[in-house]
Amino acid sequence: MARDLIETGFSTRAIHAGYDPADEHGALTPPVHLTSTFAFDSAEAGGEMFAGTRPGHFYSRISNPTTDLLERRVASLEGAEAGVATASGMGAITAVMWSFLRAGDEVVTDQTLYGCTFAFMRDGLSRFGITVTQVDMTDMDALAAVVSDKTRIIYFETPANPNMRLVDIAGAAKVARACGAKLVVDNTYATPLLTRPIELGADIVVHSATKYLGGHGDLVGGIAVGGVEDMARVRLTGVKDMTGAVMSPFTAFLVMRGLKTLALRMRQHCTSAASVATWLESHPAVTRVFYPGLKSFDQHALAQRQMALPGGMMAFELAGGHEAGVAMMNRLTLIRRAVSLGDAETLIQHPASMTHSTYSAEERAAAGIGEGLVRLSVGLEDVADILADLATALSPHAALSPVPEARKVNVAAP
Repeated sequence: MARDLIETGFSTRAIHAGYDPADEHGALTPPVHLTSTFAFDSAEAGGEMFAGTRPGHFYSRISNPTTDLLERRVASLEGAEAGVATASGMGAITAVMWSFLRAGDEVVTDQTLYGCTFAFMRDGLSRFGITVTQVDMTDMDALAAVVSDKTRIIYFETPANPNMRLVDIAGAAKVARACGAKLVVDNTYATPLLTRPIELGADIVVHSATKYLGGHGDLVGGIAVGGVEDMARVRLTGVKDMTGAVMSPFTAFLVMRGLKTLALRMRQHCTSAASVATWLESHPAVTRVFYPGLKSFDQHALAQRQMALPGGMMAFELAGGHEAGVAMMNRLTLIRRAVSLGDAETLIQHPASMTHSTYSAEERAAAGIGEGLVRLSVGLEDVADILADLATALSPHAALSPVPEARKVNVAAP
């Protein structure tokens, strides 16, 4: 860079970190390097790059200038030393796991995980002699009681998908250090604007860049960030040798475009979500709302301590259970029925039959995922229009709960 950006603000780094236009003929936007391979100045130079004694790019399955810039930029936002971009969020998770685990090791996870992560742990890792132990990580004593000298990774999401439960990152980091395990945190819901797990003691942070980092529903990608040595291992073992889950340079370009507006988007997501959660909580058709910004949220104190803002995601239960949830979702006209999150569009889905259908009914109950639970990703539309659509969909009760003014609920910027 032409100037040191370490001490600059979040949005400044999201826009500028790692790039100087002077290095690319003055191009304001970093170029997309659409190449599979790179020419060497000499045979000796190529050999040194393969041996790791000379820096440089030699094949885009290992590294590429465009993805490299994204990796450094997200690492900067997370307070990490380095990063590895991957083809999807699951690519990031699996690359990390395959890099640090072998037969006989143990992974300890929270009870509540994204459905595909849960399936990978239960059906994937276990096939190769790796023990996966689930525990209620809202209880640090329970976590400390289950770890052992075989525990290599402690893994969780916070907030968790889909029921929003939080894990005390600093508390979990103490347990991980005591047993010599790596602490891996999925920060997709919060983004580095709201929570920076590495600053709280985590070793590695993973994201589905498909979600808030990209922010526009037009890409699939993932990223892991952490220490230099850990990320080199993820790159050369987890991605190069084990998964091949390589992010394309064009996807990296799209994610970097999304990062430029991440702070602006997240603040609006949070402000609108706070209004929606407050309104839903007062609605007679809704029995419970799970949102970190509500005082009724069981872990509200932890949310205030660990999150700069309460986020754009929530879940809620309807009085009529699953059937009421299906009927409500089918009456929506503005809000889209879709399983992703973090987009400009408001998205809604039913975890038990969609994203978390890989769980059995008994496993969902143990994880706190009710059959009638509905997950809502609050988008960037005018909040009054989001509320009006929900009010109509919750009919016949909607007439009892008038739509509030759009600016009734606000959240402070971090």
